[in-house]
Amino acid sequence: MGWSAADIPNQQGRIALITGANSGLGLETARALKRCGATVVLACRSPRKAELAKQELLQERDGGAVDLVDLDLADLTSVEEAAATVGERYGCLDLLINNAGVMAPPRRTTAQGHELQFGVNHLGHMALTQALLPLMQNRPDPRVVTVTSGAQYFGKIRWDDPSWSKSYDRYGAYGQSKLANVMFALELDARLRKQGSPIRSLAAHPGIARTELQPTAIASVGNRFEALAYRLMDPLFQSAGMGALPQLHAATAATAQGGEHYGPEQFGGLRGAPALCRVAPAASQPAERQRLWSLSEQLIGG
Repeated sequence: MGWSAADIPNQQGRIALITGANSGLGLETARALKRCGATVVLACRSPRKAELAKQELLQERDGGAVDLVDLDLADLTSVEEAAATVGERYGCLDLLINNAGVMAPPRRTTAQGHELQFGVNHLGHMALTQALLPLMQNRPDPRVVTVTSGAQYFGKIRWDDPSWSKSYDRYGAYGQSKLANVMFALELDARLRKQGSPIRSLAAHPGIARTELQPTAIASVGNRFEALAYRLMDPLFQSAGMGALPQLHAATAATAQGGEHYGPEQFGGLRGAPALCRVAPAASQPAERQRLWSLSEQLIGG
């Protein structure tokens, strides 16, 4: 038996913010942390869906509290406002789980003009993390967990056109965003260590988990071949609850260390209990991570 949600230590007194927590991996992560006593803050784009998720979690009367914060990662103004709300409401934060994501839509842009997947999956989370780090600095065992995926392994950063303004490829842009996630997580940890900060930054990926991401991606373009491939792969998919375990392990396990990357241990990282796993080669190169950090700061600031 591998690590499971039953192994999560007591989370009473801890505040955990989870992006995209109204469904899928985010909702299962919130459910597990709430059961262990944490106050879970669901940071979501849709207030209606967030409220439904809150009511579902509150059906389990035991455990911690549930709160909502409006957050649209496709708008950096919303990111700034959400971070300010958390600061005003709580004044501190113990866990930040950068879980929300979009996958393979037709080309769209954020409020600031960035390609949607790079903007939401990476830039929005980087801006949110930087805004919330001061709230975590003096907490016991503070952690940031950024959720990537197996797409990192075929992702490439399009340095000359990160917004894919030319020759847009849905899955190429998705791979870029997921590679950026793990590069950011590792570079953040390196910078925090250099500063002597107690905050740990880790990465996690869910393997192939049954969530809304894949059906939404297929429906967005109506591609019959993608739909067929999805149906053929269906037996490999694990539940959202199992898919959430790597990020829960990274967020709570006493043995998890900054700079580590967790994913399922079976079938080449597709499913199973969480275990340490390799990162994409580009993410292991400090110069490449630093280059992405500088580029991202320019895009966020601009």
